[in-house]
Amino acid sequence: MNRRDVQVIILIVVSLTIVCFVPHSIAREKGLNTFASPTLGAKFVLIPAGTFMMGSPSDEPGRDSDESPQHQVTISRPFYMQTTEVTQGQWKRVMGSNPSHFDSCGDDCPVEQVSWEDVQGFIKKLNSMDGTDKYRLPTEAQWEYAARAGTTTRFHAGNSEDDLSHAGWLKANSGSKTHQVGQKISNSWGLYDMHGNVYEWVQDWFRLYSADNPAGPSSGSKRVRRGGSWSSVARFCRSANRDYFGPGQRSGLLGFRLLKTQ
Repeated sequence: MNRRDVQVIILIVVSLTIVCFVPHSIAREKGLNTFASPTLGAKFVLIPAGTFMMGSPSDEPGRDSDESPQHQVTISRPFYMQTTEVTQGQWKRVMGSNPSHFDSCGDDCPVEQVSWEDVQGFIKKLNSMDGTDKYRLPTEAQWEYAARAGTTTRFHAGNSEDDLSHAGWLKANSGSKTHQVGQKISNSWGLYDMHGNVYEWVQDWFRLYSADNPAGPSSGSKRVRRGGSWSSVARFCRSANRDYFGPGQRSGLLGFRLLKTQ
């Protein structure tokens, strides 16, 4: 075998390596950043680990006292977050019925009229259907961290109500109803409707913040909801805004989105 033949063989081997392995490498990389539920068809994006300031600064317009003290929180592990609220169609795939007040809005609108306890039943059944135990609600800290996506402004899109109108459905632009998910601009991590459309249940019991212990309490009487709704004025749609409801209560203002652990 002469030198030319050896060079040809090397070129062929290198070419085959590129053809065979680069697409798989790209697929693996994409697989690390997105996930789709087999049952729901819902898209999830990977939220990176990191540190942020939870709550609002004392000079933020529209803030409430329960957003203090603003405190540093570290999210130590990445997690997958659903890109939109759970829709009416997705709820029906799991539960076989539609509890929503705005059922005429259609399958691509957020499910509402679901209590925190109803959501736990949905999650339990979805985990079984998808053969996993990794779906759950986000904690309050995970929700705010994901909503901010690295921003420190009132809304992920900026500070003004005009900025908010591009990012969410609220009292000023909703027409007093819910809308199909994912119609407004997403934040930089690819999450839609973190402001408005429907409030979103999170896992935590409500309590006042403590800078010494950012984790949620182990018991309480009210569960936290976040994000504002189609009926909310702008101040209630801020990234830092907190609200709460009894775990058995239902409302046409209130839905949820899922978190999936890695």
